[in-house]
Amino acid sequence: MQNMEQARFNMIEQQIRPCDVLDARILELLHHVRREHFVPEDKKAMAFMDMEIPLGYGVSMWQPKLEARAIQELHLNRRDQVLEVGTGSGYLTALLSSLAGHVTSVEIEPALSAMAKLHLSSYHRDNVTLEIGDASRGWGNGTKYDVIVLTGSTPVLPEAFQSSLNIGGRLFAIVGEAPVMEAKLITRVAPDIYETVNIMETCVAPLQNAQHPARFVF
Repeated sequence: MQNMEQARFNMIEQQIRPCDVLDARILELLHHVRREHFVPEDKKAMAFMDMEIPLGYGVSMWQPKLEARAIQELHLNRRDQVLEVGTGSGYLTALLSSLAGHVTSVEIEPALSAMAKLHLSSYHRDNVTLEIGDASRGWGNGTKYDVIVLTGSTPVLPEAFQSSLNIGGRLFAIVGEAPVMEAKLITRVAPDIYETVNIMETCVAPLQNAQHPARFVF
């Protein structure tokens, strides 16, 4: 147990702080939502490493520093209605639901959604709704959200996500194609005005059925 706590401490001090995650609320949260509970059994040893952890189905958990940076940049509060596209292991879902009002998390792979449900069950969260479906181009039939997080990259960001934000709403998305992608925070400041801030360069697997740029055929 001591080794586990030391590994968690090292992850926070050596990976997450150097990535400009300095919000005490976020650093404290990383102690309470135990990352090792969300890692596949045969990959527990990798729980605190500075790497992606494969979950199967072409999906991986993000690097810890990317998870923490995303949570920090979103400035979550208890009024926020959140849409998470790609539940994965449920770890990011747990972080989001610790700070937000409600999280709707959509996963295209039923087996991953079932795994996340199991992982989340020990946290007794009543503000999480897990749904199964393809949300790669949007979700909710006109439902508006305060926060949207895409956990897979998208070569082209579908307009549906921005238009699903409330005024003041924030969208965290990794946009581009390997090897160069940019994690972006897009804020809807007025009905037709969006502000985009580039957070960091990174590279993660695309969402299944992610939108690609139109290719010209000659």
